[in-house]
Amino acid sequence: MGHPFNFFTKFPRPSKKTVVLVLAVVAITILLTTIISIWSSKVTNLKVPSLGTLMTLGVEAYRDVNLTDKIDQDEKIDWGALWLGSSNNVTIYLLSISSIETTLNKNKTNLEFYNASGVAIPAPNNIATYMNLSWDYNGGIVEPGDVIQVTLTLSAYYSRDFASYLIEKDIKSFSFDIHIRTTDIA
Repeated sequence: MGHPFNFFTKFPRPSKKTVVLVLAVVAITILLTTIISIWSSKVTNLKVPSLGTLMTLGVEAYRDVNLTDKIDQDEKIDWGALWLGSSNNVTIYLLSISSIETTLNKNKTNLEFYNASGVAIPAPNNIATYMNLSWDYNGGIVEPGDVIQVTLTLSAYYSRDFASYLIEKDIKSFSFDIHIRTTDIA
């Protein structure tokens, strides 16, 4: 039987061409892996700046509990950059200017996406599966003159289809209207 290391000496020595080929394959593999990693990190880390226009009826909106910083009708609320798979919160204080007991109602309208040239691009038909505007108001009765703190939450869910839409349409920002109004109690 011979020395155990004699096994390795029986293999032919690799030629310089073989070594260069192996090194080239390794370098190309590393380069492609790096490019794919960078591209996929851009897809999963997409962020889009957003603004919301707040419109109220029966209540006034303020940024502070002391009601000194009023949010004027049609004023933009800057949500900041919204990352796919994340949520951003904005806390506001609502003062009931109604003369009767009410509840509050919220809805989101006029969602528009804008490309790099500032051109409005139609939202995908199934946008509700990708984005949501919620709040922590529990539906309780609001008396005339009451002040309630409300946190609005804008969520963008991660979806490969939504990420593809944002990339393909070159979406750089979006905006929408938030309507908060009182609802009469019957």
